[in-house]
Amino acid sequence: MNYSFPITDNKLIESFIPQRNPIVMVDKLIEYSENKIIGGLQVSESNIFVENNILKEPGLIEHMVQTVALHTGFQFFLKNQKAPTGYIGSIKKINIERLPLVNEQITTEVTIIQEFLGVTLVEIVSRCNNEIISKGELKTVIAN
Repeated sequence: MNYSFPITDNKLIESFIPQRNPIVMVDKLIEYSENKIIGGLQVSESNIFVENNILKEPGLIEHMVQTVALHTGFQFFLKNQKAPTGYIGSIKKINIERLPLVNEQITTEVTIIQEFLGVTLVEIVSRCNNEIISKGELKTVIAN
């Protein structure tokens, strides 16, 4: 199957992840490969994690986690299978340099470090305007 990137269709993006509105924190799939994904989010005033025109820490972290879920969900979509539900296994470290503002575009790159028996270890870098705003490592676990 060939897909043209970026994928920005909200219904299609939502089919790749288990989250539903108002907690959907990804709105585009920019790039995909077996070991990497780049996802995005346009920060809007209506986002439930926005306060005083700033996307708060839980929203940024949720965006990072959902970008990981986007990778898994798209991978299953390519196999014509339903996206699985997953959980955060652990957050090793998250370093937030600054929080994104309303109308800023977050671009998040997830690199798969290791994947074994439904447990995925990833490195994540989020940027706004090519400026790194956060980095982290986390493990996700697919529910059985």
